[in-house]
Amino acid sequence: MTEDIVSRAAALLKEHRESIDRLDAILVYTLGERFKHTQAVGRLKAEHDLPPSDPAREATQIARLEALAQEADLDPEFAKKFLNFIIQEVIKHHEQHKS
Repeated sequence: MTEDIVSRAAALLKEHRESIDRLDAILVYTLGERFKHTQAVGRLKAEHDLPPSDPAREATQIARLEALAQEADLDPEFAKKFLNFIIQEVIKHHEQHKS
């Protein structure tokens, strides 16, 4: 009996880990796609002598992501930190285009 419970738990753990692995792949490919677009934005900004950051857009995006996080039952503070990290990386890339 105990062995059945342990076997079932091991099978459930395997299923969860497989889902996590698939979701990690989706996140990586999604971030890759996102950065392709932000790189294009960086080139456009550099070509037209626009500033690398857009604080108004960043604030709008953070508020939007916080709302999405609440809908998705994700900690909004975590979502905000995550987006801030991405924004800082994007700005860094945009600044490199200006050089």
